[in-house]
Amino acid sequence: MATVSSPPGPPPFRLLNHISTQNIKGDIFGGVTAAVIALPMALAFGVASGAGAAAGLWGAVLVGLFAALFGGTPTLISEPTGPMTVVMTAVIASLTARDPENGLAMAFTVVMLAGVFQIVFGMLKLGRYITQMPYTVISGFMSGIGIILMVLQFGPFLGQAIPKGGVLGTLTNVPSLLANARPAEVTLAVVTLAILWFTPGQIKKVAPPQLIALVLGTVLSLTLLTGGGGEDIRRIGEIASGFPSLRLPHFALPQLQVMLIDAAVLGMLGCIDALLTAVIADSITRTEHDPNKELIGQGLGNLVSGLFGGIAGAGATMGTVVNIQAGGRSALSGISRALILMLVILAGTRLAAQIPQAVLAGIALKVGFDIVDWGFLKRAHRISITGALIMYLVIGLTVLVDLIAAVGIGVFIANILTIDKMSALQSKSVKSVSTGDGDLLLNPEEKTLLDQGKGEVLLFQLTGAMIFGVAKAIGREHNAIGVCKAVVFDLTEVSHLGVTAALAVELAVEEAIEKGRQVFVVGASGTTRQRLEKLGLYAKLPLERTTLSRHDALQQAVAGLG
Repeated sequence: MATVSSPPGPPPFRLLNHISTQNIKGDIFGGVTAAVIALPMALAFGVASGAGAAAGLWGAVLVGLFAALFGGTPTLISEPTGPMTVVMTAVIASLTARDPENGLAMAFTVVMLAGVFQIVFGMLKLGRYITQMPYTVISGFMSGIGIILMVLQFGPFLGQAIPKGGVLGTLTNVPSLLANARPAEVTLAVVTLAILWFTPGQIKKVAPPQLIALVLGTVLSLTLLTGGGGEDIRRIGEIASGFPSLRLPHFALPQLQVMLIDAAVLGMLGCIDALLTAVIADSITRTEHDPNKELIGQGLGNLVSGLFGGIAGAGATMGTVVNIQAGGRSALSGISRALILMLVILAGTRLAAQIPQAVLAGIALKVGFDIVDWGFLKRAHRISITGALIMYLVIGLTVLVDLIAAVGIGVFIANILTIDKMSALQSKSVKSVSTGDGDLLLNPEEKTLLDQGKGEVLLFQLTGAMIFGVAKAIGREHNAIGVCKAVVFDLTEVSHLGVTAALAVELAVEEAIEKGRQVFVVGASGTTRQRLEKLGLYAKLPLERTTLSRHDALQQAVAGLG
């Protein structure tokens, strides 16, 4: 079987994704396999979101088709995912509660806006920054989403509607849900979970467990559990045949701010979900995706999906891995998957109407379980207590408070702790000595010159990246200077001088000048020197004291003692 590999390094810009005819058999087989897996997942996510099975199906087709056509990852399969469904569920519930008549239309508008945000992110070339978050935050966020998805399935799993109030509403109503559980639907949900968990590996190679559960659960509901009628079991219901109708954007001024915030959250989550999956695809195929182009493709997919009443989607790990394993190597696999899935939807909507909601709840609950990062949860405390606490905090905020607050607070705390550790390490690179016995980067001649200064010539040396957290160390080290007649500020080994650190250096120089000391600033080059020049530091010193080498500055300082 022929394979198509992208050349090393970032791929060149092209309007369409990498579509190849050199691997048609593998790409079509990968597309067919991904379509078979996508069908039950799209039904489950559509129903779970509250938009309906049709919205999940057309979301899988449209997001998948346009992301495959215009994205930047040849083997990526895009469709509604667990994380996107969780946010979509909250968006629909919130907007329909505010405006029952137009809430669903506004929710689809949010999907369109999320696509616009993603396109803007891609055009601004923010792709490589989006996934640069601490793993503790990503793990906690995804685990929290997995828990939300599982909790929201409690009602359908027990044969009832999802209680109002989201996670907290469901948890509050657990006693009532258990008391009113419907045995037939609970049986279907349990059988579904059993199939998903215990299907042998040899059977999985022939047919995905999700499809097996969908078919067997439906047959079981129509025969053994209902006496032949099936009227007591909650089902998907009739799905409109034919292509979806166009839904124009609907805005309501009182809800505009909420819609924009929801769209930003949905768009950002879609970016993270898609790009993390793209990294997994790269690791399997040994290729390199274009993150910015991928965001544009994902944005176009969500924009079109919202326009035709589909829910939001992103790169799906399961579909992508299965596509690659089945032979998919170019975007032709994603295109064929979308077209095959569309034909199945148009021809089989009558059969889909009989699928029990309890079976879909079982599938969605298993997806939520798989999203939780169990591997890291078990060992996080062994790696870092602080990291584990951040992860648990993000999980709690995600489940009980708000997705934005969870990510924002988690990233803020993680970055503050990281900066504190980096600052502590870099502070050790701020040294001032007046003898040649100190641990400084000096040659023997320079150490001899310091010794000749007899404590009256001080070398103030900075090394490495001087971030803003080092400013305090610069000030502390300078304040500890005792009696001396000359100070040489050595910036030879400074790789980066932040604004705050530059101001701290300027303050130290000014204080040394005020005390009547000879001051030399040597070794600065590149952006470090440019920054000090823009601050006006060199204008405060004679030219000959800023253009010398470190050796000449020490020599002149010692000579000036007399």
